[in-house]
Amino acid sequence: MAWTWRFETAEGGESTPAVVPEEFTTQGDAESWIGEYWKELLEGGTERVKLSDDGGTELYTMSLREALNA
Repeated sequence: MAWTWRFETAEGGESTPAVVPEEFTTQGDAESWIGEYWKELLEGGTERVKLSDDGGTELYTMSLREALNA
């Protein structure tokens, strides 16, 4: 199974990530990666990320701006 992130602007449009993601074979790997690079992604214009599995099922959406303010 593969896990992918969708990168979005504040308006919900797709954004180009400031850091190119690798291919993730586990949900934990995908989440560890976002935990490492979320600040760089936010600085590069990504406001929200969505994690999906290879079946297209969206697991959750996370606001990087809210994470910064937490």
